[in-house]
Amino acid sequence: MAAPLQSAKSTVNLAAGGTRVSKIRRDPPLKVKPATIADRDERDQRVVVIGVLAFTLAIVIIILFVGSWWGWSPRHYTARF
Repeated sequence: MAAPLQSAKSTVNLAAGGTRVSKIRRDPPLKVKPATIADRDERDQRVVVIGVLAFTLAIVIIILFVGSWWGWSPRHYTARF
């Protein structure tokens, strides 16, 4: 069998007492801002309103496209106030 190669590093003596101080300089840990969570009721209300508006817009667009496919146009009507 081959013998391990000699390294230039010295071995660590674990039997010696005392603690070793790390010589690596590190930045202090960053201060974490607490996450602000919006009130669930307000968030749910906003989501419902956005959903209703999106659905309404989709229905209006579908009606206009189907109407134009059949030859109908809102220009055929006049509004008098």
